[in-house]
Amino acid sequence: MLCLRASLAIVLFAALAASPVLASTSAHHATAKTHTKRGSHKSAAKARSPRGQQAIEPARVTVIQQALIRAHYLSGEANGKWDETTKAAMQKYQADQGWQTKLMPDSRALKKLGLGPDYSNAINAKDSSFGAPPPASTIPPAASAGFADASGVKQ
Repeated sequence: MLCLRASLAIVLFAALAASPVLASTSAHHATAKTHTKRGSHKSAAKARSPRGQQAIEPARVTVIQQALIRAHYLSGEANGKWDETTKAAMQKYQADQGWQTKLMPDSRALKKLGLGPDYSNAINAKDSSFGAPPPASTIPPAASAGFADASGVKQ
């Protein structure tokens, strides 16, 4: 009977000692599989959906080329193709302005070429003027004093 109890105690002790080792190994494998799935999922998502603008529409290229021709950075006719000649003209224009030349086209360059956003169809464009604000002399004195009081500036 003593031998049976000793054998049972040894088996029980061995089982208790081995369970944390087995548990940590299986947890490690599960974690490794999870990381592999996440990593492959991310790379598959990147391959599926590229970000950012991939190409410039031919109509927009034509407008850009016409602006570069007016600015004497491109010669010839606008053909609507973002070819090497057009890229080189835009790079030269941007370099002359002191802007980046690797990403094309730069929003500052497009605005300076007169190709910035068009707000003429905005909701409130009909009743507004995009001119300069009226001169300060036309502001009523009471309103002017109110602005000064609100700003906290002493006159």
